[in-house]
Amino acid sequence: MQLKSLPGCHLTYCSNIHPGEDWADHFEQLKKYLPRIRDRISGGSPFGVGLRLSAAAASQLLLPDNLEKFRLWLDSESLYVFTINGFPYGNFHGKRVKDGVYAPDWQDEKRLLYTLDLVTILDQLLPPGVDGGISTSPVSYKYWMNTSSDVEKVFRLSSRQMARAAYEMAMTEKKSGKEIHLDIEPEPDCLLENSRETVDFFTNRLIPDGVDFLKKMYNVQEGAAREILKRHIRVCYDTCHFAVEFEQAFEATERFRKAGIRIGKIQISSALKILFDDVKDQRKRLAERLKAFVEPTYLHQVVERRSDGSYRQYRDLDTALLNIGDTDAREWRVHFHVPVFLDRFEELHSTRDHISSALRSILSSSDCRHLEIETYTWDVLPAPLKSDLADSIERELSWTLELTESLSR
Repeated sequence: MQLKSLPGCHLTYCSNIHPGEDWADHFEQLKKYLPRIRDRISGGSPFGVGLRLSAAAASQLLLPDNLEKFRLWLDSESLYVFTINGFPYGNFHGKRVKDGVYAPDWQDEKRLLYTLDLVTILDQLLPPGVDGGISTSPVSYKYWMNTSSDVEKVFRLSSRQMARAAYEMAMTEKKSGKEIHLDIEPEPDCLLENSRETVDFFTNRLIPDGVDFLKKMYNVQEGAAREILKRHIRVCYDTCHFAVEFEQAFEATERFRKAGIRIGKIQISSALKILFDDVKDQRKRLAERLKAFVEPTYLHQVVERRSDGSYRQYRDLDTALLNIGDTDAREWRVHFHVPVFLDRFEELHSTRDHISSALRSILSSSDCRHLEIETYTWDVLPAPLKSDLADSIERELSWTLELTESLSR
């Protein structure tokens, strides 16, 4: 939906909250929930949709009858698509995901072809005058790399693949007038997990390698090639991920701005935050509480702030819990998307404060106008945090609307 308090901004929630790896199954979920959410939130105004499509669902939706049927349904329900989550390629519900969410990575042709399918879909569905964004994985997963040579190879091949995607988006805009951008989403333990690594990739890998590739492959002049890359490849700022990395929103935003990197989408999400005060038996109680968040579906990376100001990272929460007795650990931030309207639950906290600082910084200093709530872990949340899905989505959207209104005053 377009925000009255922030003209030009569009707010939605990501449909990865709904299961359905095949298009028919996912469409049924959208028909069940989207009209109800629209009625509760938008007050009769058109309501934006943040699609999450697996590679299989995307190829099925591209069948002419399916795409036209979906477009007509959107029109009839006063709904419109402006952003797509193109990060998870395959299954995202009901099965073990873990590090499989990063496969195929950006050196693989499958990732490129999947992304180009999403470009085609978005080109057909975008309303006039609205740009479209596709969030994507941050190149690859660090633990898959054995040597620095592996990293160099992945960066080189991925830069070329992304340059191909950018060129196709530029050609799409030339033909249809639809501006579409690929939004790279940094995440803990990936090759791009923070603002410094992301700026380094854009500055020293993507731009020079991408420009060289476009010049050789498509005979594009250097200046035009650079413009294509900067216009069509941006950053997806996930507030959970940047908070887990202990980044300050203003500093990260300034780093992107100074490097000439545009932010294409803000994913509004909260991480778990654990503060250790060493009250008697506190760590033992926290360990028991956190066991409820250990589950077999998703990765829940942990970044630990230590008493000397240094940081330690754990691949998953279960590994971190083995070290919870280390009294030099002063704070944990856990990559577990918890409801954004919760600031704390008993002794556990959230990084909700990062959302407001990120929105304030990004919306005041960039041209980013896409806001998407992404809490996809409802199925695996501990029972006390669960409630009716429609009610929960409504509460997340309502809380975000109140926040954006306060920021506009």
